[in-house]
Amino acid sequence: MGHMRFAVNIPNFGAFGDPRAVADLARRAEEAGWDALFVWDHVTWVKNRHRQISDPWVLLTAAALATSRIRLGTMITPVPRRRVSTLARQVTTLDRLTGGRMILGAGLGAPVADEYGSFGDTTDLRKLATRLDEGLFVLNTLWSGEPVTFHGQELVVDDVTFVPVPVQRPRVPIWVAGEWPAKPPMRRAARWDGAVPLLYADGPGQPPRADAATVREVSEFLTECRDKEGRAAEPFDLAVCGTSEPGAAADIIGPLAEAGATWWQECVWHDQSDDADRIIRRVECRPL
Repeated sequence: MGHMRFAVNIPNFGAFGDPRAVADLARRAEEAGWDALFVWDHVTWVKNRHRQISDPWVLLTAAALATSRIRLGTMITPVPRRRVSTLARQVTTLDRLTGGRMILGAGLGAPVADEYGSFGDTTDLRKLATRLDEGLFVLNTLWSGEPVTFHGQELVVDDVTFVPVPVQRPRVPIWVAGEWPAKPPMRRAARWDGAVPLLYADGPGQPPRADAATVREVSEFLTECRDKEGRAAEPFDLAVCGTSEPGAAADIIGPLAEAGATWWQECVWHDQSDDADRIIRRVECRPL
């Protein structure tokens, strides 16, 4: 198998709304040989479901203090929903706390009406996409530690220098997510450090299921985009999601690695977010 790495991916609600539960899961994952723990970043999720939701940055702080090796991050943060100044500080502070173990998953986020519109924010996808692109640009430049002035369509930064900088240079890795087969999110991802294509074999609303043929298609598209940007030689991650059983994981994950995936994310789907036992049992077994 190629250089596949293994992450646990959990919602920031249900059983994992408790920072102590997340810290415990992170510790178990590290002990069992997993490589990362990623948490969702929702403020309402589907608001009429009234889930018990917690702040992902507090959950990650608890996980950071319970571990010393595994990578940590949001998967994904809706960058346009957040103040970029706050986000830049939170990610930097966690990167410094963890000695350089953070990854920032980024995207538009969903559901847009519930998470943006409910609070009087725009639900115009074009505006949000502009805000996402400008937000990523601003994050990257703020993390340089150099003076930043930026006047975009959506964001303004006027002569600001952010110190300290993250441990990781030139930046905390940015992975961009989006539903495949939509091309714009993957084009955006190709400009950064990784891609998280959401692949729905059974249609949206069902758990994502990566298959090798689709992963190969995404991988080839990303390679083509990175060639155009002159970045083909730089490291780049392709993270896929799904569920696997202990002992049988290699059969699922092996073909995905051959197709170009570099990370497997063992997911908790939202309907199972109160069933912490399943994921804890899975995490206590080695990834493969």
